[in-house]
Amino acid sequence: MKTILTCAVTGNLTRPEMNPNLPITPAQIAADCLAAAEAGAAIVHIHVRHPDGRPSMELAHYREVMELIRAKNTALILNLTTGPGGRFQPGDVDPSKAGPRTNFLPPQRRVEHIVALKPDISTLDLNTMTFGQEVVINTPTNVKKMAAAIYDSGVKPEIELFDTGDIELCRDLMAEGALKMPAMASLVHGTKYGMPSTPEMMMHAKSRLPDGMQWTAFGVGRTAYPMLVQSWLLGGHVRIGMEDTVYLDKGRLAQGNGEMVEKARWLVEKLGGALATSEEARDSLKLKLA
Repeated sequence: MKTILTCAVTGNLTRPEMNPNLPITPAQIAADCLAAAEAGAAIVHIHVRHPDGRPSMELAHYREVMELIRAKNTALILNLTTGPGGRFQPGDVDPSKAGPRTNFLPPQRRVEHIVALKPDISTLDLNTMTFGQEVVINTPTNVKKMAAAIYDSGVKPEIELFDTGDIELCRDLMAEGALKMPAMASLVHGTKYGMPSTPEMMMHAKSRLPDGMQWTAFGVGRTAYPMLVQSWLLGGHVRIGMEDTVYLDKGRLAQGNGEMVEKARWLVEKLGGALATSEEARDSLKLKLA
């Protein structure tokens, strides 16, 4: 089986001051998605931003990115995030009241753009965890509501797993029928208080996935490329992009997502692998045509 490469082009937490080449506007994000596809990415994972670089959840921003991509590439698999909207900051005086950094939203609001735009794939986070000075909350009830809306829209969820408990929740939701096979998962390594970026952790996480589930694993920061290789060695797919790291090599900032994908492709091919085209990835993941 060929390896499917996902490029996560901008993310939610990477800041422009970390790398001035970070794509911000819809036009920049779309251009980087197209460059990543040209370099070998079969899937692009998309967050959007306000013009000043702040994370956005605006439907218009998602729509513009998708339209700009589809005007030039109809095969590329588009994967939109549903991660924003799950953060809660306990208030300093009364922890039962939300602090100013809270963006905790109803599940229907978090999938509003998925229902409206119907991309190929939508992420679905299963993590409830400490995240910086806040917590991310994804209760089983809310996950089920989001999953139902995603499936009803004809979109395939990519199940995001940040810790081992998330995998056990995934197994339970599969048993209940809230999540369905064939399925795909993303194992997130290197987020503080989540799964560490170690080969042992990835091996254990992979071993607990439901049988038959396709999976990608990745690391963040300095572990991005080592974990990319580790995922390939263990039979998984791979991911890279400015959501995960801003560097191409030690001390060398990436000029764009395209060259990050080029490096990832070189690594996979030097190891004896080959990257799937978007068309091949669609067939492997049982996705509808764009």
